[in-house]
Amino acid sequence: MLGVGFDRLALASATARIIERLDRGERTFVITANPEFVMLARRDAEVARVARDADVVVADGTGVVVGSRLLGDGLSRVPGRLLVARLVPELARRDKSIFLLGAATGVAERAADALRRRQPDLRIAGCYAGLPEDADTAARVAAAAPDIVLVAYGMPKQERWIARNLPSLPTVKLAIGVGGVLDQLAGVQRVPPAFLHRVGLEWLWRLLLDPSRWRRQRVLPLFAALVFRKRLLGR
Repeated sequence: MLGVGFDRLALASATARIIERLDRGERTFVITANPEFVMLARRDAEVARVARDADVVVADGTGVVVGSRLLGDGLSRVPGRLLVARLVPELARRDKSIFLLGAATGVAERAADALRRRQPDLRIAGCYAGLPEDADTAARVAAAAPDIVLVAYGMPKQERWIARNLPSLPTVKLAIGVGGVLDQLAGVQRVPPAFLHRVGLEWLWRLLLDPSRWRRQRVLPLFAALVFRKRLLGR
């Protein structure tokens, strides 16, 4: 999709792929990419490299799904919050521990409480807000020795953090950039109504709740224009 490779996976098959890799002991870096990520990768060589090196890249964004269908190679949407919800029972069943990293101070702890209420047997290795450029952040994760780390620094800081630090975290077998998922779990950010998710308007819901997001979404018209140009010129 405009230079970013995606795995042709739906929510269930993405969950299965990740769990299969985890069961084989393979380290897995997951990116849930939206149109803003695609556009950033077009102008930022480092982000483009991170996307190429990731093990699983799924479509988290209506624009990516619609664009892929216009180009004749339809992708399925895999929202980060639903992917985490699917993975948690599987991780608990395998006695894997999770570290929640990022978001504002105290949010990760509240998200951990929410996850424990949903899945009482889930092991939480630690919670820490930290800063993406702070060396102490990676040290804290390493000291906790988790199996999985969910990183909520927002795109692309979370993906850069994972790419930079995953090689020095020997116990971590799964790392996912989860954006606002911790905020949603903690109740800081409201989850959109189900009907908005079904019709692909979660982006509008988030924009109404946080109007400052318009700055990120300014790239969407250009994204759409590039998709249409590619369709007209041929894939």
